[in-house]
Amino acid sequence: MKRALVFMLVLAVSTLNACKESEPPLPDNLIQFESAEQGLDAATKEATIKLKLSRAVDAATPVTVQVTPTGIAAGTQFTTTPALTGNTLSLTVPAGSSETSFKLTKADNIFLSGTETVALAITSAASPVLVGTTKQLTVKFTSIISSGTNLTLDGGTGGSSAVNAVFVDLSNNAQSSVKRASWDLGFSSGTDFRVILNNMTGAAAIALAKNDLNQVTAADTVGLVLSTSNFDPAGLKLIDDVSGDLTKTVIPSISATDANNKVYIVNRGTGGSTPAKGWIKIRVLRNGTTGYTLQYAGIKETTFKTVSITKDAAYNFSYVSFDTGAAVTVEPAKARWDIEWTGGIYITSDGTNNIPYYFSDQVYINFLAGVTAAEVMTSTVTYDAYAESNIATTTFKADRSVIGSNWRATTGTVGVKTDRFYVVKDAAGNVYKLKFISFISNDGGVRGNPKFDYKLVKQAN
Repeated sequence: MKRALVFMLVLAVSTLNACKESEPPLPDNLIQFESAEQGLDAATKEATIKLKLSRAVDAATPVTVQVTPTGIAAGTQFTTTPALTGNTLSLTVPAGSSETSFKLTKADNIFLSGTETVALAITSAASPVLVGTTKQLTVKFTSIISSGTNLTLDGGTGGSSAVNAVFVDLSNNAQSSVKRASWDLGFSSGTDFRVILNNMTGAAAIALAKNDLNQVTAADTVGLVLSTSNFDPAGLKLIDDVSGDLTKTVIPSISATDANNKVYIVNRGTGGSTPAKGWIKIRVLRNGTTGYTLQYAGIKETTFKTVSITKDAAYNFSYVSFDTGAAVTVEPAKARWDIEWTGGIYITSDGTNNIPYYFSDQVYINFLAGVTAAEVMTSTVTYDAYAESNIATTTFKADRSVIGSNWRATTGTVGVKTDRFYVVKDAAGNVYKLKFISFISNDGGVRGNPKFDYKLVKQAN
């Protein structure tokens, strides 16, 4: 009996070891740049250069990058953070991370012809990380027109509730990430005076019949339902138009007559796993012809704070955070991004009515700056076959959500939809075709870090 028991134990261990031995090894963990070329035009002072890995590392991993400037001097005309040692950058990928980065900053008040470059080369990475194929990157001190590349977006932590929104400039091979909850109100730089809520956190607002912030107390919130997460059709009246139509914001156009501007109660976040925050009472006035004055306070506070916001024509909006009580940077300049990946409140049906619903993986186009796009089914023409000759029969739309969440499925066959791709015309007239590669484990991706490929179809004249 004992012999039989020992035999069975040995057999089980041998079988387990055999299974372990038969498991395929993980593929090489490669580190490389996001693209082979990036531009830094005259209006852009700083660029964040990212080095991406195939997967997260278990331990802190040193990486060395050689920096070779041409026509521009390191230390006086540009600097890096961390600083260069000679012509070498020493970086570290933190344990548990799948990327590292550094900043390249132009000095103020320097004259550049646009021919200057900084060549970057990954020369080494500590074992077991290996250097990938895109090991060289040329930063040009001028705008570029990219021929296309692959990008993996940095949505940060959170998976389906990823904490970041990501803005992409296709022609510049560039992406920039910002925390979705880093702002509360956006102030339009357009000719009208419009204020938007943070759709990315599911913010909601309602007007009171008062125009004096000091007269508003907690009593004014009794009985108020100010949520977009209860699947009530009435919630659509508490949020800005989901198409981005600035004539349909919850807060109407700010009047030049102060007495006409009401107090609003704002619920700062009700969607996308945004942590609950205290409600805020606000009032917005015009500040002459070029800006706004924001008054705000907690519901129970008896005094309010004031923030002045000046319109900046280089941007769609200027943003303010109640956490900091000041302006914050969110979108890049409107000429420096084409699409935005994020989560946000959209609409769905409960079978009878449209209701507000938080959708992850939304892709918006920068329609306010003139970007247009089209969805193309592969039954009409394949992604690889789509060429300049197809542009004339492509119907471009200035629809913020022409891509939306249409590119992926979260029920049925979960993953990127392979029966469609998108064509994006940027504000300058460059036309790119774009297809998503992955976004979730079902299609080989990672939730919160979608991958897509894009290629230049036609350069603007």
